[in-house]
Amino acid sequence: MFTVCALYHFTRFDTPADLQKPLQDLCRDQKITGTLLLAQEGINGTVAGSAAGIDALLAHIRALPGCDTLEWKLSTAQERPFSRMKVRLKREIVTMGQENVDPRAQVGHYVEPEDWNELIRSPDVAVIDTRNDYEVAIGTFEGAVDPETASFRDFPAWWEANKDRFHNKRVAMFCTGGIRCEKSTNWLLQQGVEDVYHLKGGILKYLEEVPEEDSTWQGECFVFDGRVSVGHGLKEGPHELCHACRRPILPTDKNRAEYEHGVSCHQCIDETSDTDKARFRERQKQIALAAKRGERHLHQDVTDEGADD
Repeated sequence: MFTVCALYHFTRFDTPADLQKPLQDLCRDQKITGTLLLAQEGINGTVAGSAAGIDALLAHIRALPGCDTLEWKLSTAQERPFSRMKVRLKREIVTMGQENVDPRAQVGHYVEPEDWNELIRSPDVAVIDTRNDYEVAIGTFEGAVDPETASFRDFPAWWEANKDRFHNKRVAMFCTGGIRCEKSTNWLLQQGVEDVYHLKGGILKYLEEVPEEDSTWQGECFVFDGRVSVGHGLKEGPHELCHACRRPILPTDKNRAEYEHGVSCHQCIDETSDTDKARFRERQKQIALAAKRGERHLHQDVTDEGADD
């Protein structure tokens, strides 16, 4: 059993590159795998390891400048959800692509998981899912608006095109772990939206704390690791990943005519050319040969994102 830790924190790192190697070394020594993203605006990531190893990592991060109030979410996985460890330097720890967005300055009203249902059932509240389209496809809150965005950086343009729909409405937003809402609520406040709310701790905290019989969540929650999805109580969900398009699929989807392992699924079969599919087949062949040698092929690690981006 592995402990999975999702974390993020907005703080000012003047030289994030100085933090990279100590974090990488600690994770190596503690046999922790996953991804941590570092930028001048803070840290974000999902990692997995032993409980003691994760404790050591959290102690290290909390000692970094401005990180003493770091919050994190823990869950478990039967198998190691990441095969390697990456500590990356980025311009943003979650990419929105908007200048002057600073969650440290101002964000929307935090809503605790136990208060979320009452809020989103209010007739004057519009509920917006800020996640990517493939995440929304396998689960969301009842009545939530799906912006159908392929990337978080598409959200501002979607809002500009649709903002009139939410005139005289309070806006409640949610995402997987909370980080996207930190930025999107700050951005909406800058656009003049007055009543903005977001689910504290994100979907993961809601699924952890709210009993299933009281839940307004429908489906599963996509996660950026080898588990692919989790449900109520943060139990591992049924989904797998199409290794061609990296979208979640159900085991029954593998019986469909469009499915070919590592090459296509019903969601992406028409999105790639015959040349692409031939390349994917060769990749799968090399992965299989590496497995016979007892090795892990580089391109096998398609789920190793480890961050809510």
